[in-house]
Amino acid sequence: MAALTDKFARPITDLRIAITDHCNYKCVYCRTGNDGALYSDLPFADYLRMARVFAGLGIKKVRLTGGEPLLRKGVVEFVRNLAQLRSADGEPLELTLTTNGHLLAEMAQPLKDAGLKRVTVSMDAVDPDRFARITRVPNGYDRVRAGIRAAKRAGLEPVKINCVLLRGFNEDQVVPFGMFAREEDVVLRFIEFMPLEEDRVWSPDVVVTLDEILKRMAEYRPLVEIPHQRSETARRYRFDDGAGEIGIIAPVSHPFCGQCSRIRLTSDGKIRTCLFSVWDHDLYAQMRRGASDSELEDFIRNVVLRKEERHHIGEADFVPASRTMVHIGG
Repeated sequence: MAALTDKFARPITDLRIAITDHCNYKCVYCRTGNDGALYSDLPFADYLRMARVFAGLGIKKVRLTGGEPLLRKGVVEFVRNLAQLRSADGEPLELTLTTNGHLLAEMAQPLKDAGLKRVTVSMDAVDPDRFARITRVPNGYDRVRAGIRAAKRAGLEPVKINCVLLRGFNEDQVVPFGMFAREEDVVLRFIEFMPLEEDRVWSPDVVVTLDEILKRMAEYRPLVEIPHQRSETARRYRFDDGAGEIGIIAPVSHPFCGQCSRIRLTSDGKIRTCLFSVWDHDLYAQMRRGASDSELEDFIRNVVLRKEERHHIGEADFVPASRTMVHIGG
């Protein structure tokens, strides 16, 4: 079977599945409104069928996201079922998960036992008070740090930490995060702030760019760039003494659309070909009307052919995405 490829000859190998629209955090840069969840969650059996069809088309990696995926009862069993799937070349899928870490301490080992390979924790401050102001959840910092350590003990490594930086908000956390990455032996990923928040307050002025992050971190210790795969979103660096890895995901200042290998499923079963798509493609509707796996494959191939060449952040013709980040899935 021909590999899943878009019209720009990019192979699509990475599927991200949002298994819930619910989240137990209200991070001020993300869920700026108070609407909460807007979209339904599907039964795990439906996500599993979708994943199986995608795997048959060439998907090799599946990342579970939300909302907060660890809120879903049955997520460990779902991971166990995903671990039984095979890609088109007969290999097990690479299973990963992105979480805010609040429930991770109790779930890290069961997830590892079920077949999860790695975990990424979203964390935007390494100061407990600042963390509470960002998440609007008291006493969350200690829980998240415990979750990170539990993930390391369980072997969900390398544990990655995602930090979204905003000017005037938490850009002073760059060096503290560098120290944290070295102390906790985790891989740090800084992410430039994108126009995906609920209240649509984004402007270029609040973006802390890759170049600025490198300059700030160099005041602590020099960084040395290390190779990364073309389809990786992050530019990767190590400290000059070899201890600790820093990555910077820079979709605003250094877009990487030309190598994009990703496609997304929302919690209500819509395919999104780009974070900044202005439309969804309803895969679940095809299932509800009784489509066969072969018909689902045809639908997916046709959708992938419509994948956008690139986003237009910061350009005059930029149109905001039809959903905000929390309702898409990371």
